[in-house]
Formats: sequence, structure tokens, C-alpha cells
Amino acid sequence: MRPLIRRRQAHDPAPSRWAYRVQRLWLTPIFRSVLRVGVPAFAVVALGGVYISDPANVLRLQDSVAELRRSIEDRPEFRVNFMSITGASPVLAEEIRATVSPDFPLSSFDLDLEGLRRRVENIRAVSVAEIRIRSGGELAVTVTERRPVLVWQAREGLWLVDAEGERVAPLLARPDLDYLPVIAGDRANEAAAQALALFETAEPLGERLRGLVRMGERRWDVVLTDGIRIQLPETDPAPALDWVLAQDDAQELLDRDILRVDLRDPSRTVLQLTPDALAELRRMRETEILGDHQG
Repeated sequence: MRPLIRRRQAHDPAPSRWAYRVQRLWLTPIFRSVLRVGVPAFAVVALGGVYISDPANVLRLQDSVAELRRSIEDRPEFRVNFMSITGASPVLAEEIRATVSPDFPLSSFDLDLEGLRRRVENIRAVSVAEIRIRSGGELAVTVTERRPVLVWQAREGLWLVDAEGERVAPLLARPDLDYLPVIAGDRANEAAAQALALFETAEPLGERLRGLVRMGERRWDVVLTDGIRIQLPETDPAPALDWVLAQDDAQELLDRDILRVDLRDPSRTVLQLTPDALAELRRMRETEILGDHQG
């Protein structure tokens, strides 16, 4: 007799071999990354390759990118409308504008700020330049101008130089500065700092001081308007000049009939007389000798 309730067949809960292998593979992080990232990326790259294989599609893509870029660059917040210059004299400001002023208005993306900075610093009168774009469409140029302090009489003409000896401009371009003290000689500008110190020491000479001449690129001669030269030593020239001025104040040394005061040898001072004074000195000596013989 059959039982009223049919007994179920026993079911094995273990997965099949293939199901087990798939589950093990799915638990591998690399496999999951490939399925989630690699396959979609490969599909995108494949579709992109198919798309750009058509030259017409490439051209349309380039036009779209260019149009997008133009739409961004032409936005008002990226427009530069004018240039401001600070730290420069009116003459230098005009030179900067003539040298680097672009055609406004233009996009800030079209400006090479580093190139503009180099062009500004190539101007002799500019020591340091800084260029930036400010809000409101302003191209701000801030410069540190070289201040002329000396006129250097070089072989190629008269130059204005700053305290470091750097050329600023030809004197013909800035004739209003012809009152500055004058130095002369080869590479005299390289000793500008020492020259300024000597001019300060020689201030008591006033308008008698004509200028300084660099001799042999080693030392200075002080030249006065009446032709007298004070030949200074190579080392410590300022104290030597100060000594001469003290002698002039006490004994009116520079008002005598002399051509040169030679201080090149610190151990002795040599005075060169004018021809008339030398002739008078010889006449006096001859008179003294003749008197000695007659006596």
C-alpha cells in the first residue's frame, strides 16, 4: 500500500561546481573592479574611437570646444579694458605704455603676464616690475623705478645712472636732470656708491666742484672748475679728500697757484705748481742763492 503523503526527494544545498567558481570569482576585488569600472570604460573608449574615426565628427567636436572657450573668454568678468601704472614717473609711464600697451579691450586669457613683465623690466629705467589683473578689467603694472643720481660721461655719451651704477637713460632724454653731479672715465659707473660718498665729502667745495674722474678703473681724481685736480689714493679716498678740505679751510690750500694735489701715496703729499708760480719760486731761490754768495 502506498503512503498517502509522498516523501520529497532530499535536495543537496551545496552549489554546483560552476556556480561555486562564479561565486569565488565574484568575491575577487580585481574581478569586481573590472566589471564595475573596466568594462564601462572600455565601452566608452570604444564608442569614442568609433566616433572620432569620422573626420566630420572630429571637426564638429573641435568647433564645439572652440565655441565653448570663446563663450567663456568673452564673459565680462574676463575682459581687460585698461592699464594702470604705479611707481613710475610720467616720462617712464609713457615709455611703458609705448612699449607694452596691448589693444584694449581683450580677454585676460590672451595676455601673457610673464612676457609683459619681462618687456617692462627690459626698460633701463625699471628695476623691478609686477603685473597682475585686477577686478574691473584693470591691467595693473607696478614698477620700482631706477632713480638717477649721477651723470656718467662715458665714451658713447652722457648717461644718467642710479646709485648702483645701472644706466637709466641718456641725458638727452632727461635734460631736466643735468644738475646732477658728474663722473667720468671707463667703468666709472661701477664705483657709483664710492663716488656718491666722495661727493658728500666734497660738499664744502660747493660750485667749485666740477666732477670726479675715474683713473685706470682704480681710483678717483677730484676736478675743480679752475682746473685744479686732487689725485686721491686707491684705498680710503674719502679721508684723504677730507684732509685736503681741512687744509684748505685752515691755510687756503686750494686758493694757491697749484695744478694738482697728489695724494696717491698716503705717506706723502705732493703739490704741483702752476708754471707762473714755479717760475716765481725759481726766481726767489736764485735770488736767495745770489744773496748768500754776495754775503
